[in-house]
Amino acid sequence: MTDRLAETVSITDGFKEVMARFPTGVAIATVCDEHGLRHGMTVSSFCSVSLDPPLVLLCVAKSARSFPAFARAAEFAVSVLREHHTDLAKRFATSDAEKFGRGGLQRTSRGGVVVGDALAVVECLVDQLHDAGDHLIVVGRVVDARATAEPGAPAVYFNRRFAALSPAS
Repeated sequence: MTDRLAETVSITDGFKEVMARFPTGVAIATVCDEHGLRHGMTVSSFCSVSLDPPLVLLCVAKSARSFPAFARAAEFAVSVLREHHTDLAKRFATSDAEKFGRGGLQRTSRGGVVVGDALAVVECLVDQLHDAGDHLIVVGRVVDARATAEPGAPAVYFNRRFAALSPAS
C-alpha cells in the first residue's frame, strides 16, 4: 500500500469514527416515483436550511437502492421518528422491497407516505439538487409541516446504535 493510500484509508476510518460520535436524530424519507411506486429510506442527514423560505435538506447515498427515485422526484416527505420506531428505522435502512407492506405508514392529503405516529412530518417540493461526493444533497421547500401534540422521545442514533436521551440535569 502506498503512503498516500494508507493516509486516505486512515482519514476515512478516522472520519467514520468521529461521525459515529455525533448523535443524530433518525427520520424516514419517502418519495413516489413517476409510476406511483413508493420508495423510502432511513436518514440521519436531515436538517433545516432556511426559515424564509422554509427549506430542509437530506442526503441520499448514491449507492442506495432508492437513489434513482430520490434523484428524479419532484417532492418528498420526511417523518421524524420516535424512540419506539427503531424496528421501522431498521426496516427502511435495508434494501428490502417490502418496506411499505408491514404497516405503520399512512398517506397524506398530498399523496405522500409518512409514519402514522411520527413526532413530526414535513412534506416538500424539491427545490435544489447538489452533487456531494458519494451522496446527493436534496433541498426541499417545505409545503406542509406538522408536529404531533403527543409527547414522546425521539429516535437517536449514536456510536452505530440506537440510543435514548436522558434528561438534562
